[in-house]
Amino acid sequence: MSTEIREPLESETLGAPRAPGLIRKLGAGIVTGAADDDPSAIGTYASVGAKYGLGFLWIAPVLLPMMYVVVYLSAKIGQVYGKGLFACIRDQFPRWVLFPMVTLAIIGNVIEAAADLGGIGAALNLFIPLPVPVIVVGAAAIIFTLQYFGSYSLIRRVFRWLALILLAYGAAAVMARPDPVEVLRATFLPTIRLDAGSISLIVACIGTSLSAYVYTWQSNQEVEEQIAIGRRQLWQRKGASAGEMKRTSRDVLTGMIFSNIILYFILLATGVTLHPAGETDIATAAQAAAALEPVAGEAAKYLFAAGIVGVGFLAVPVMTTGAAYDVVQCMGSEGSLHDAPRQNRLFYGIIALVTVVAVAMNFLGFNPMKALVWSGIVQGMLVPPLLLLMMMLTNRPGVVGARTNGRWTNMLGWMTTLVTFLCAAALVTSWFL
Repeated sequence: MSTEIREPLESETLGAPRAPGLIRKLGAGIVTGAADDDPSAIGTYASVGAKYGLGFLWIAPVLLPMMYVVVYLSAKIGQVYGKGLFACIRDQFPRWVLFPMVTLAIIGNVIEAAADLGGIGAALNLFIPLPVPVIVVGAAAIIFTLQYFGSYSLIRRVFRWLALILLAYGAAAVMARPDPVEVLRATFLPTIRLDAGSISLIVACIGTSLSAYVYTWQSNQEVEEQIAIGRRQLWQRKGASAGEMKRTSRDVLTGMIFSNIILYFILLATGVTLHPAGETDIATAAQAAAALEPVAGEAAKYLFAAGIVGVGFLAVPVMTTGAAYDVVQCMGSEGSLHDAPRQNRLFYGIIALVTVVAVAMNFLGFNPMKALVWSGIVQGMLVPPLLLLMMMLTNRPGVVGARTNGRWTNMLGWMTTLVTFLCAAALVTSWFL
């Protein structure tokens, strides 16, 4: 399906209103990067740090270019094509390709949202003497109220400030007083273990960092950002100037560096505290926070828990709204946080339904860690084919016009696609060993 791509006028790109101060510098990529470090991801990284100490610090710089390229590809689709990722797939591929992708994405989002709500409840339970399910209901109610009654500009500002809470992990890592020489050695001189446990954790880190919900969210946020500056019609959003693409690349890179640094600090904070103290069997982010208190002090516990709660309040609406984007786009309809609920009952109804299901899972006796395992499996199976489709889409002139991938983007993108396929194969193989 061929689509004409226009070049935006210079006046359109220069006249866009910009928020003042620090908020202006925190683009959509920061929100995506922070959402990538959701409570389930924090639990994964904390368990790796606790089990292997500093032995996995090297994985952070290795993951950074992979994280950047996949989110950039998704951002390009949203910005240049003017629609979200699944709307683009619907336009460009047959339904037998679209429907399995959407189904897996929705299942992954629902399970992840449920597990993250459980993570918020468990972290707050360290300070609030209420049953975790009660806290989960309260947290979900606050999140949905913001989505339902808040404007897009309010939601965007709240998300960007919540992202900054993740800097608490930097403080926690500094408070642990690691040996700088040992840290540098572990970061730049990898010690790769080939045992089954280590390989599974490498796969887990890659799968967590490259979760599929991150890509779909980023593509839709590029559309939302364009609507925010007045480009409500599709023809107004089609195409992008060279300057816009450079800003998008810079925004995505900033967000992924932010996410990667937080990943690094979590590995560092738990690696230099919990591992030497023998606290090597960490299953959840809240358990990591509680374990830090006797080792690194009460302040470290509070900082770690604050990060879990803050990013949880950011990540859950990313997943519930992301599921709504996916469903309406699969149906050939549209959904936007700029729409009032009465204008788009389907879109907000899906957000409400996904939120209710995610809350209900916390009352049905589901083990949160088993839920995360299944979510990881679903996400891990979805990422490789979705990346393959993204690479094909961003090399089609009918989709991105003259903004097809350059040599380095293609090289990095195809390498990342291959790595994710190999990780999925390794995960499946591990089930039979």
